[in-house]
Amino acid sequence: MILYIDTSSSHLYTGIVENGKIRKEIKKEYGHELSKVALPEIVSMFEHTDITPHDITKIIVVNGPGSFTGIRIGITIAKVYAWSLKVPITTITSLEAMATSSKNDLVRVPVIDARRGYCYAAIVDSDDDMLLEPTYITYEKLKEKLKNVSEYKIITNDQEKIQIEADVIEAYDPDIIKITDTYKDKKDINPHAINPDYLKLTEAEESRQG
Repeated sequence: MILYIDTSSSHLYTGIVENGKIRKEIKKEYGHELSKVALPEIVSMFEHTDITPHDITKIIVVNGPGSFTGIRIGITIAKVYAWSLKVPITTITSLEAMATSSKNDLVRVPVIDARRGYCYAAIVDSDDDMLLEPTYITYEKLKEKLKNVSEYKIITNDQEKIQIEADVIEAYDPDIIKITDTYKDKKDINPHAINPDYLKLTEAEESRQG
């Protein structure tokens, strides 16, 4: 039984999956309230089923990129569960989750707006091969990398912010069953070794280096 946690945006995406079936899931936007509600909502998933945390056999948590605060919240919750329950844990990126959730009929380009002409993006072909690993990149450079791609689709929840066009722009709707099935055998990580993968410096870090 797998517990999936993604708090890398203003949404809480979490679910409990057993043998390829959803037992309970939450996919809801909380905005700035996410830091307050994430843990209580995850606890409520267990309370509204006959499942207890001790039934969990693996945890998959998104470690970025996205909201710096949100990422830290999800990782902290996942690490506490993994450590206290003594269950294996692994991480995936938000961009991997976005690409995996979308049908692989075209080249998939998950995009998260990062402001100031930048975004977080990846490029995944129809064979699920990464043509561009998750990265922090300007929209102009991303367009250059897509010049020779005949057809592709953008997967995003930032439709009004992104500065790139495509034949298809798809709203991100996480397929938690597909995500957990794809990454259930990914190598486990020591909970203490799990850290956010922001793909860029925080503004405070940039200021110190500047």
